Amino acid sequence: MTNRITDLFQIKYPIIQAGMIWCSGWELASAVSNAGALGLIGSGSMYPDILRSHIQKCKAATDKPFGVNVPMLYPNTEEHMKIIIEEGVKIVFTSAGNPATWTKMLQSNGIKVVHVIANTKFAKKAEDAGVDGLVAEGFEAGGHNGREETTTMVLIPMIREATELPLIAAGGIGNGTSMLAAMALGAEGVQMGTRFVASPESSGHENFKKRLLETKEGDTILTMKQLTPVRLIKNKFYSLVQEAEQRGASAEEMKTILGRARAKAGMFEGNLDDGELEVGQVSAAIHNIKPAGEIVEEVWNEFITAKNNLCSEWNGLK
Repeated sequence: MTNRITDLFQIKYPIIQAGMIWCSGWELASAVSNAGALGLIGSGSMYPDILRSHIQKCKAATDKPFGVNVPMLYPNTEEHMKIIIEEGVKIVFTSAGNPATWTKMLQSNGIKVVHVIANTKFAKKAEDAGVDGLVAEGFEAGGHNGREETTTMVLIPMIREATELPLIAAGGIGNGTSMLAAMALGAEGVQMGTRFVASPESSGHENFKKRLLETKEGDTILTMKQLTPVRLIKNKFYSLVQEAEQRGASAEEMKTILGRARAKAGMFEGNLDDGELEVGQVSAAIHNIKPAGEIVEEVWNEFITAKNNLCSEWNGLK
């Protein structure tokens, strides 16, 4: 299969592994890219020297295209961009900031730029900034999220109507059937995060991966909307946040409760009580840990099977 997403990134399958903080290092990104999809290094949890090391290791581990995800809300963005250019990375996904800040500069260095959005307003801003593609992320997704709480099924057709840019769907996608649904809604590729957390190559802590497999419907929630909305697994830390929100705590108090390194403690160090455990709603449908390459092949085969079954079932319908 070839389409605008596979052509844009020069990949075999229109499947992108999200650049998640604390979970998406060079091992995961290279494994996904070697399987024919697009792996992304998640720079949000990396100091500049660590990012450079991960890029260099990824280049040594794969000769296939890979990229770096840069959340622009972190303080090292300028240094990260400089390293990305110096190391010859050709694909950057930006998020949580103004795409106009870096898009033209990155493109002038031969880099494809994709921006993550959660509403039509920012889709149009990204298009005006000249990005090469969009990730439209519904509120089912884990991690930082849109305030509007628009679901992927509602969001994708709205973004498709608002822009003609190559479009990648994200949020609640973890298998080939959900990929087919996203494509039917107007997407040309899918981005998956939570599904790839449950892989040996993910740098998430084993405690975190085990907890992910144990989640049931309703075990994740979008919270901390006074600061930056984030979807995480309910735990002791979430209970503190919930109690504070219910009594009307100020944004400053919420920052104090959040503190420093909560995400690292939860996802990277395995503190399931006091850490921030960012996963999407699709975690409730994930029941096993598989190598990243097997996940790519499984999702693609499920997609083809679902597409063929659907075509066969409705063949001749007028």
